[in-house]
Amino acid sequence: ISLLSRPLKSLIIHHIFVHSSISLSITGLRIFKEKNMFIRLSSFLVLTGFYASFGTCQPLVPALIIMGDSVVDAGNNNLRLTLVKANFPPYGRDFLAHTATGRFSNGKLAIDFTAENLGFTSYPVAYLSQDAANETNLLTGANFASGASGYHDGTSLLYNAISLTQQVENYKEYQSKVTSMVGRDKANEIFKGAIHLLSTGSSDFLQSYYINPILNAIVTPDRFSDRLMRFYSTFIQNMYDLGARRIGVTTLPPLGCLPAAITMFGGIGSNTCVERLNRDAVSFNTKLNNTSVNLANKLPGLKLVVFDIYNPLLNMVMKPEENGFFESRRACCGTGTVETSFLCNALSVGTCSNATSYVFWDGFHPSEAANRVLADNLLGQGFSLISQT
Repeated sequence: ISLLSRPLKSLIIHHIFVHSSISLSITGLRIFKEKNMFIRLSSFLVLTGFYASFGTCQPLVPALIIMGDSVVDAGNNNLRLTLVKANFPPYGRDFLAHTATGRFSNGKLAIDFTAENLGFTSYPVAYLSQDAANETNLLTGANFASGASGYHDGTSLLYNAISLTQQVENYKEYQSKVTSMVGRDKANEIFKGAIHLLSTGSSDFLQSYYINPILNAIVTPDRFSDRLMRFYSTFIQNMYDLGARRIGVTTLPPLGCLPAAITMFGGIGSNTCVERLNRDAVSFNTKLNNTSVNLANKLPGLKLVVFDIYNPLLNMVMKPEENGFFESRRACCGTGTVETSFLCNALSVGTCSNATSYVFWDGFHPSEAANRVLADNLLGQGFSLISQT
């Protein structure tokens, strides 16, 4: 219906609404730009200090090692027989050369921005990709993450993903390759100085626990989190035994605010975050922090940092305009309610043309724009991993 055919009252209401929205959007964008400029300026000044103290333009650490699930997977699932992959359009449409590399986003992941912030000129290669065949690419790190993996190896089995246990085994193989190239002493320096990042746990809840009626009937979310903490502790101990001394782990995001989670667990027609899922995430994150403190106290020389992604992402969801976004409930791909992996494809009807205004790219994963905000927020949390003291 054209505006000319509307009653005058409706036209006035429409005029007020549109212009008020524009005004609010401009105000929100101004707040976002000012806040984002402050975050980036602060990060720049601190990083400049680190670079100046080192007297070099080399990366702040010798290597970057990535493990976890689809939030950080850079293509390790591409050649696996699994439904959880993203090596096809529209994934990667805003990445370098508009290529779908297997990243679950329209462009860069938060870890890609992290690599840039640390001074790397390339991103850690997916360990099972062709890029890793050139072993010199491994000298600055590697990505072992696999979409749909979790702390619990049983989660990975459900989707034929690479379990966290197997990711550690692949890391051991990686260590052997690096050692053969540079020698034992130099290799040990690389492993000790490298930052090792772990981001996982969402699949344990959303793609395993919550959809298993038997499991969630006999095991409370609290007890399930305790079980995951045991797997986490084993992982940290194993990495420590392999020479890792700088480890960062991300919290769970606000699970109940992911578009697919709202669709699956929020009830018919719901458009608000599922609070019980968020409460479970907060409880898990508390355990993760406490367990990490105990591990750091127990293991001499270990720098272990818990990166909070829950609050920055929740802030983007609840206050999108203040963070430079327009849409935070619906994802860009398809209907924006559930599509991910093969359901998010070139034929998906309704995919947005510009993902920069969306917090979420698909039903489970942030857009490149949101990943940039996350990376900028997380930068300040990880300075102790960079510090030489």
